[in-house]
Amino acid sequence: MEKREGRITRETRETKITVGIVLDGDGGADVATSIPFLDHMFNLLAKHASFDLKIKSTGDREVDDHHLVEDLGICLGEALRQALGNKEGIARYGEALLPMDECLCSVALDLSGRPYLIFNADFAGERVGLFEVSLLKEFFKAFSDHGGVTLHINLLYGVNSHHKAEAIFKGFARALGQAVKRKEGQKGVLSTKGIL
Repeated sequence: MEKREGRITRETRETKITVGIVLDGDGGADVATSIPFLDHMFNLLAKHASFDLKIKSTGDREVDDHHLVEDLGICLGEALRQALGNKEGIARYGEALLPMDECLCSVALDLSGRPYLIFNADFAGERVGLFEVSLLKEFFKAFSDHGGVTLHINLLYGVNSHHKAEAIFKGFARALGQAVKRKEGQKGVLSTKGIL
């Protein structure tokens, strides 16, 4: 069976990004975003979703990380959409309840083509290393908008900012990995409309 893959290149005055994704992968990652904490999160995404992920990016980090983080969300969403094609035969929905030490995160998503984000996680003013973790909401918003994904992320509780972010990314990975899986015997798309 042919591997489902997407590749997106985006170059603006603020960022230069290439994202490649193989949905039927083995969890391999080659990631260099120029933001070490995000590299770690994308490695978790690849491993826990069983995707192959390749990301190279640079940006105007002397301003701050906002442009690069948001544009990475745009590119990952577009690469996912490309890899899914017409979405025939996929499970469509995914969900995960994921513990990470003292944190617990719920993630549910629908590859409906209708972008919507619910993001309940408090990171006000917090940093992990040099990374402002409140930017994770901007990443997921851009991903949802450009991937056509309804995405609900609810961090139920937690203390450590690094653990909170890991719980979110691992839960997201597991839910997304479920949703893109091919359902044996399913014909067409999982929608009474006949299109996603």
